[in-house]
Amino acid sequence: MLQTLTSTSVLQRVGTALSDPTRVRILVALRDAPAYPSDLAGLLGVSRQSLSNHLSCLRGCGLVVSVPEGRRSRYELVDPKLGHALTDLLGIVLAVDPGHPGHHAHPGPPERGLPEHS
Repeated sequence: MLQTLTSTSVLQRVGTALSDPTRVRILVALRDAPAYPSDLAGLLGVSRQSLSNHLSCLRGCGLVVSVPEGRRSRYELVDPKLGHALTDLLGIVLAVDPGHPGHHAHPGPPERGLPEHS
């Protein structure tokens, strides 16, 4: 049975998912198309075990679903609106204070495609 979450819980779960660069890259990849774990691992350059852990987190956050296809499972975003929200987030220009300790000198992710791996 699916559970409806409050808006605060939803934002906390999205924040958890976005707090890790690999999970962000997975979400951006799935925004463009569903994918199999082996393909995602190769695309992102991570081990299958690491990818499995990140996909488990994303499932727990309620952002992706596993769709069984015979002996394999395909992953996709739980709702197309999530893909639109990710696109909107990638299009936001943030005002960053260069003097702030959390500021990083490297540019943000490109608007389309996978964020660059640092």
